[in-house]
Amino acid sequence: MKGKLKQKFAVLTDSDVLLVEGKKDEMLGRLQIKLGKTKEEIQKLISEL
Repeated sequence: MKGKLKQKFAVLTDSDVLLVEGKKDEMLGRLQIKLGKTKEEIQKLISEL
């Protein structure tokens, strides 16, 4: 998943897509800021990968 997100959105770094157990909300927040999308849009993108 991490590689696919980085491939689709070149502005993302490893730390942006690092999913540490219990930190999913933090990752979603980072992706929201970087991509300018809502939490729901981010979750949909992830589920489509």
